[in-house]
Amino acid sequence: MDIFVQQIINGLVLGSMYALVALGYTMVYGIISLINFAHGEILMVGALTSWSVVQALQGSGMPGWVMLVISLISAIVICSALNFAIEKIAYRPLRNAPRLAPLITAMGMSLLLQTLAMIVWKPNPKPYPPLLPQDPIFLWEAGPVITPTQLLILATTVVVLAALLWLVNKTKLGRAMRATAENPRVAGLMGVRPDHIISATFIIGATLAAIAGIMWAMNYGTVQHSMGFLPGLKAFTAAVFGGIGNLTGAMVGGVLLGLIEAIGAGYLGQLTGGVFGSQYVEIFAFLVLILVLTLRPSGLMGERVADRA
Repeated sequence: MDIFVQQIINGLVLGSMYALVALGYTMVYGIISLINFAHGEILMVGALTSWSVVQALQGSGMPGWVMLVISLISAIVICSALNFAIEKIAYRPLRNAPRLAPLITAMGMSLLLQTLAMIVWKPNPKPYPPLLPQDPIFLWEAGPVITPTQLLILATTVVVLAALLWLVNKTKLGRAMRATAENPRVAGLMGVRPDHIISATFIIGATLAAIAGIMWAMNYGTVQHSMGFLPGLKAFTAAVFGGIGNLTGAMVGGVLLGLIEAIGAGYLGQLTGGVFGSQYVEIFAFLVLILVLTLRPSGLMGERVADRA
């Protein structure tokens, strides 16, 4: 029982990070029907920017949480500016091109960002310093544990997701995003400026990716130039799992994927008689993707077409 509860906790933490990145994918897809495969690299840039800021502030005597806040703000600014530039330079000129062109461009941008990050930050993995207390919190005596970092990840995810739903459903910007997703030309006639709305969507997605990147760095304690590829790919899987273009679906898909991976890692060895260990847990994300695309291509909650943003 203790192992099962512990894996549930690990799965919720992992799924929270997947959900934040998946929301960036699904928002962009909901507006312009583009899969931004460079989104995982935005996560990586956010994590490495945070690491650089923390390294610069170490020795200043600041409390860890202050350095965390400063590094988070810095990462959000850098990632937002980068994603804004990517949309304007790489994607906007191809907006009316066949879908294959922006897709290939997105893959090329992903490789370009990885290469630039390797040049700037060097290819070796770097330890991310602990900024919060590391003492584990026992849920009951000698039972499963949760760390302050994991609690912060869960709490931050809940707040961010609630704020995003409020933004999309209750604000003027959210209405403009939904109108642009439904029909950009008609939205333009109604006074909405689609180019501005699309840029705002990329900036919001970059903010979510930056937060997720710092969460990832804090949870696993290391950063490097290639760290965004696998989380980005799994977050895309989560978005497809829940229903690409559906915000609620992205959240549900991310959390479920995290739970599937964590529970699989805890019990895979037992179920296969020791043939497969937890190192094979990566297969679950892609098995889920194959099954969903085969049995329910629109995802668990369905793709929202007329109200996708």
